[in-house]
Amino acid sequence: MSLSSRLAAAAAAVLGASPGVAHAIEQPEYTVVSEHAGWELRSYEPAIEARVMVTGPWEDAGRDGFRILGGYIFGGNQPQESIAMTAPVAAQRSNASGESIAMTAPVAAQRSPGTAELEQWTIAFTMPSEWRLETLPIPDDPRIELVQVPSRQVAALSFGLWATESRVAEKTAELLGGLDAAGFTPLAEPVVAQYNPPWTPPPFRNNEILVAVGPLELSQTSH
Repeated sequence: MSLSSRLAAAAAAVLGASPGVAHAIEQPEYTVVSEHAGWELRSYEPAIEARVMVTGPWEDAGRDGFRILGGYIFGGNQPQESIAMTAPVAAQRSNASGESIAMTAPVAAQRSPGTAELEQWTIAFTMPSEWRLETLPIPDDPRIELVQVPSRQVAALSFGLWATESRVAEKTAELLGGLDAAGFTPLAEPVVAQYNPPWTPPPFRNNEILVAVGPLELSQTSH
C-alpha cells in the first residue's frame, strides 16, 4: 500500500467521520479555566509536537504539511516505527525562521494582498502522551522538528463546517476581538486546529481557533 493510501486509511480509521469518533482518539489534555461569550480560556498540559514549516496558500499548506508529518509517523523515521495519530492537525502562520509571529491586535490576523504564495505555515501533530522527547523516533525528513511544548493558557473558539480561509479569518477576528474586550493579550499567532479528515460532512466537522495568552516559556527542540 502506498504512503498516500496508508494516510487516507489511517485518517479514516483514526479521525473518523463524526465528532464522536474523533474524540475517541487522544487529544491534548486541558482544563477549562473560564467561559466567555463564544470562547473559553483553557489550561493545557505539556505536550510534544512534530512540526514542519511549509510555504504556500492556506489550502496547500495544510495538505503538504500533513503529507510530510504523516510520512514520519508511518515509519519515515529511525528505527522505522509507527506512531499513533492524534487530533487535531494544527496550522500556524510563521516567519522565515519558523518562529510564530507575535500578535498585538486583531488586524494582525489579516494577510496582506498578494502574499499567499509566499506565506509560511507551521503544521503540527501532537505526539501521543506515552512518548518523551528523548524516546521518539528520529525523523528521516530533516524538515521535521520535535518540540517540547510547555504548559500554557490558551483561548479557544470552536466552529463547524469547513475551515476555509475566509471562515478562519472571520473566526480569528471574532476571538481576537473577544480577547481584546476581556483584557487578554495574545502571545503568538493564532493556531487553526482541525479535528476531521476532508471527507467529513460539513455539519459534523469540528475546528478551533487557538490563541496562547500565557504563560508560554521557550520550548525545547530536537531533530
